[in-house]
Amino acid sequence: MKKWGFLGLAAALTLAACGGSTDTASDGGPGTSGGASRLQTVLSRGQLICGVDGGIPGFSFVDESGAYSGLDVEVCRAVAAALFDDPNAVEFRRLDSTERFTALSGGEVDMLSRNTTWTISRDTSVGMEFAPTTFYDGQGMMVRVDSGITDLEDFAGRAVCVETGTTTELNLTDQMRRLGVEFEPVVFQDADAAYAAYDEGRCEGITSDKSQLIARRSTLPNPDEHTLLEVTMSKEPLGPLTVNNDSAWFDVVKWVTFGLIQAEEFGITSENVEEFLGSDDPNIARFLGEEGTLGTDMGLPNDFMYRVVTHVGNYGEIYERNLGSESEFNLERGLNDLWTNGGLLYAPPFR
Repeated sequence: MKKWGFLGLAAALTLAACGGSTDTASDGGPGTSGGASRLQTVLSRGQLICGVDGGIPGFSFVDESGAYSGLDVEVCRAVAAALFDDPNAVEFRRLDSTERFTALSGGEVDMLSRNTTWTISRDTSVGMEFAPTTFYDGQGMMVRVDSGITDLEDFAGRAVCVETGTTTELNLTDQMRRLGVEFEPVVFQDADAAYAAYDEGRCEGITSDKSQLIARRSTLPNPDEHTLLEVTMSKEPLGPLTVNNDSAWFDVVKWVTFGLIQAEEFGITSENVEEFLGSDDPNIARFLGEEGTLGTDMGLPNDFMYRVVTHVGNYGEIYERNLGSESEFNLERGLNDLWTNGGLLYAPPFR
């Protein structure tokens, strides 16, 4: 755990150094010298535009009434709460895997919060900036219980449904190549089409992040007829992201996300946050904006995290109601627990 704690801090410090100067982002698009930050654009608009998937229960899902829910959705609402003291000051845009980066770099959305894996190429050549990971996952494979398939080698000569334009597609190819398995990839532009094809029997298996497979299995007509293989093909750190070269806007998304984690570590929840006001602990006083200028230093009110916790809660609250004990999935925290509990969630100091 000491090793993981050090690595978590190193990753956080790397994130803090990723952005360019605070005045290098143009209005509505990728960073250009001399332009205003996206932060000013969003504040002037009075509303955050957040790109999500919209089809993954527990992460981002829109129901028949048009209401959005899920962990990724609540990260968007946390940013809106910090900016406007209103978690509902968000317009959600559903984006598939092939259009998400173009929508962000072109200014159609202000940020993404849609099960996007942090990779080196996306962080460099694609021009994205990844905020702290909000869900540590791994790629899995779902099959029918009666298929007789128990491992990846059993897919020789068989079809696998996969969403194109994703790390999932690349990881699947790499794994099968390593194992020497000749299989048939059946690719789709969006997840809905991929899962529909799997349900229709057009492929013997479907691969994605394990969390997504578990969530999507719940939407199939007979969930108990499907199972996940005991295989993990990759590391999948998922989290929000912004366009490159806009440090001011990236800092807001980054530190609101870190704040959700830190609030849980402090034990501050949406139900008890008022009890922490006036705390003798200077760390908590700074965190809630009663001391110092942490908020105004990055263009927000000093009480931005008080706003976030009041309206949305801390990371643990968000996890439990969407994926954990208060949800239909009842997923254990595992890697997505605080570093103090053996997980990987670690926030740098608020000072």
